[in-house]
Amino acid sequence: MKKVILFLLALSVILISIISLKEYVYSDLETKVTKIINKNNNNHFLKTFKNTNVNESSILNTEIPDFVQVANKSINTVVHVRNSSTISNQFSIEDFLFGQTKKNPQIGTGSGVIISSDGYIITNHHVIEDSEKIQITTNDNQTYNAIIVGSDKQNDIALLKINSENKLPYATFGDSDSAQIGEWVLAVGNPFNLTSTVTAGIISAKSRSLDPTGRTTQSYIQTDAAVNPGNSGGALINRKGELIGINTAIQTQTGSYVGYSFAVPSNIAKKVIEDILEYGMVQYGFLGVTGTSLNSSMANELNIEDTEGFYINGIDNESGAKLAGISIGDIIKDIDGIKISKFSDLKGYLNTKRPDDIVVINIKRGNIIKKIDVKLNKNERINFYLIGILRNMGEDDLKKRNLKQGVKISEFNNNYTSYWKEYGINEGDVIKKINGIEINSIKDIDEIIKSRNYYDTISIEILNSENQLERFNFR
Repeated sequence: MKKVILFLLALSVILISIISLKEYVYSDLETKVTKIINKNNNNHFLKTFKNTNVNESSILNTEIPDFVQVANKSINTVVHVRNSSTISNQFSIEDFLFGQTKKNPQIGTGSGVIISSDGYIITNHHVIEDSEKIQITTNDNQTYNAIIVGSDKQNDIALLKINSENKLPYATFGDSDSAQIGEWVLAVGNPFNLTSTVTAGIISAKSRSLDPTGRTTQSYIQTDAAVNPGNSGGALINRKGELIGINTAIQTQTGSYVGYSFAVPSNIAKKVIEDILEYGMVQYGFLGVTGTSLNSSMANELNIEDTEGFYINGIDNESGAKLAGISIGDIIKDIDGIKISKFSDLKGYLNTKRPDDIVVINIKRGNIIKKIDVKLNKNERINFYLIGILRNMGEDDLKKRNLKQGVKISEFNNNYTSYWKEYGINEGDVIKKINGIEINSIKDIDEIIKSRNYYDTISIEILNSENQLERFNFR
């Protein structure tokens, strides 16, 4: 009996120890994934290469693939990203009395993927946003200081650079457009600071948007490979060992993985970093159409039979779509052979294109399918909700107003048309300043909109057709 009691006591101690360890580990592994900008012209690594280090035929013919070779290669191309910054505490009575605000260090962690032997690394914009110092640790425990080469917040992609005396292992880009639903993939990263972690799953959806309104530019690859905080910026790898996505987000109510993860497709990520290196900023090809994704309810509302595709309800008068002959009421069915079922399909593919690129669009007009070649142009317009469509002024407009640069009102927002006309403001009038900042192009307006607090007062100065400057204040 005594031995039994002693055994039970020992067992209890062991169980308590296990529970305590679990609690300790979980509390210790809580990590914050934080969020990214410069220029270089070297883009030799941006081509898609055939991976000769993996036996493709043997893997592709396997019903349940053996990822050993792929995993062993991939973990050496994925790095740990450490983002150091400082944040200020809330203003206190001490700050009032002594004139100082305490600043606390803040550490964010994530992942990145080496994409060239000379040290270029791709990661998420949000992993290194607001960083003061970025450190990269490779899989062989070497640590490097990194510089930010460039970033794109819209697509959540950033490019870093480290200097190494040795050539580094790197991942090669695959074609994310050819990836198939049901295809096996690996997610490689550093969740919870657990370095060189590999998980497997399948592609469960493509062109996924997490915005229920469908108005954003999101177009993710969705997988069921386990991804957690710290995986952001890591690699999504196909069976051939190619990089087909940058792991970016999870959809969860708990903060941890619950079944789905999302990656920026490699074709978008590759195009972003190519633009950063060549132009210093991302170039977007502009189709110039607005519309809605089709489904059964929308088809009933429009009195059409199609439940898939992108229905066009508006066209910019100076866009490539208009010049090519696309009309309101047309339904986009595919672009360059890529099926378009919803807006995220359309936007996701266009995010891989640049101004002057030509795309082949199949549209349905009535019961006829038409193939139309469209030359994408540069976006020269912006929708400013208080006014409407604003556009960079052309040469003729600038000459008439004796201006070198400027932005004009192209089309009023229907909600505000009567207001502006009541005060003598018409289409064609020129936006001179917003919040005291001189406006030379729509880029200036875009930056003001992005940096503005929603509740801030807006001051707008407009040069009317009589060359009189009018000022308007909105709260």
